[in-house]
Amino acid sequence: MSTAHSDAQIDGTDRNSTAVAVRVAPSEIAIGVIIGRISEFFDFFVYGIASVLVFPALCFPFASPMDATLYSFTIFSLAFIARPIGSLLFRVIHDRYGRGAKLTIALFMLGTATAGTAFLPSYADLGQYSIILLALFRIAQGIALGGSWDGLPSLLALNAPQKHRGWYAMIPQLGAPLGFMLAAGLFVFLISSLSTADFMSWGWRYPFYVAFAINVVALFARLRLVVTPEFSELLKAKELVPSPLGELFRTQGGNILLGALAPLASYALFHLVTIFPLSWVTLFTQESVTEYLLVQLAGAGISVLTMLASGKIADRLGRRTTLGVGAVLIAIFSLAGMLPLFSQGTTAGAYTFILVGFALLGFTHAQAAGAVNSSFASRYRYSGAVLTSDLGWLLGAGFAPLVALGIASHFGVGYVGLYLLSGAIGTLLALRVNRSLEERRDGE
Repeated sequence: MSTAHSDAQIDGTDRNSTAVAVRVAPSEIAIGVIIGRISEFFDFFVYGIASVLVFPALCFPFASPMDATLYSFTIFSLAFIARPIGSLLFRVIHDRYGRGAKLTIALFMLGTATAGTAFLPSYADLGQYSIILLALFRIAQGIALGGSWDGLPSLLALNAPQKHRGWYAMIPQLGAPLGFMLAAGLFVFLISSLSTADFMSWGWRYPFYVAFAINVVALFARLRLVVTPEFSELLKAKELVPSPLGELFRTQGGNILLGALAPLASYALFHLVTIFPLSWVTLFTQESVTEYLLVQLAGAGISVLTMLASGKIADRLGRRTTLGVGAVLIAIFSLAGMLPLFSQGTTAGAYTFILVGFALLGFTHAQAAGAVNSSFASRYRYSGAVLTSDLGWLLGAGFAPLVALGIASHFGVGYVGLYLLSGAIGTLLALRVNRSLEERRDGE
């Protein structure tokens, strides 16, 4: 199959189809997508960093540091379990009240859960109910994230120029490193400026206040786009509307599974270079967590550059090929990087792992979303993309910090590379099966 044909299928469109008159420029869509993604990932990483630096001591003081962090990571995973449930629940709101109402309720729920976490009492103040509240807030965040899908990333990919769809597919993914940089930078400032007692008492709460404020700004920015007649018309023209669930699962179940498995390598690496190193340095070393955050900030900057490069390369080679190349590099890195670099216990080795890992993350994550969505017929594109994303994050990233820390505590940090290797293998198998199915259909 040619690259041109593959890219046309990936975006779910036919180059020979009748063009739809469009009055919305891709740049306008890109602005809405970037604002939404940065706000989501800022919120995401504020919670993730707090899961290492705050919640173990705040909510689990009765456990050892290792067990407390494992408990904290367990609660961290609840949002990924709740996310597909949220997508299904908010679908009902979408059907009855429209896209604008759904987005408003979802982001209001996300903001409420984030603000609630900011005011969370400690275990010393509320006992086991502090743990229950933390879990409920985390579940609410996951449900809200599932309901916050507005279709703009898919619309951006479909409305982009034919020769630059790899580049435009990369744009929404920039929200991850940019959101991380904002969250990590804020924690660096607070940790450096406050005493440990002040940080644990009230300083850690400030990023959650900021996340709430950003959610409010993002809500109005996204509503300004999705409720306009021009965007509503364009969404309908591109068939970005919910499809019947029973029919979707019956006819597209295999495609949803392949789409969820395709980004496994990227999603597994996602937490192994962001959240996991923070748990490793706090539990296994006496080094400064601030220095690791600064290295991660540099790594996030590198990932932005590799994302931009990935967008250009994907326009030449195809998005699926680019993702496959990234998976091969991650597979090599999982053995040649994790074992000799991180496991040797030196600061330089850990820093190298983080920086190289971020570079690979940027390259693969740029094309991770919807890389095999060519298999979805146009009428299933919207709902299929939502469920594929939810399941991909659940399988690839939801339990990554918990699994990685469990492996490191029992077998050594070098063996975490085997977990990363399994994600790379999953990606390559999914891409291969998807290509085989398409070649078979083309030969019929």
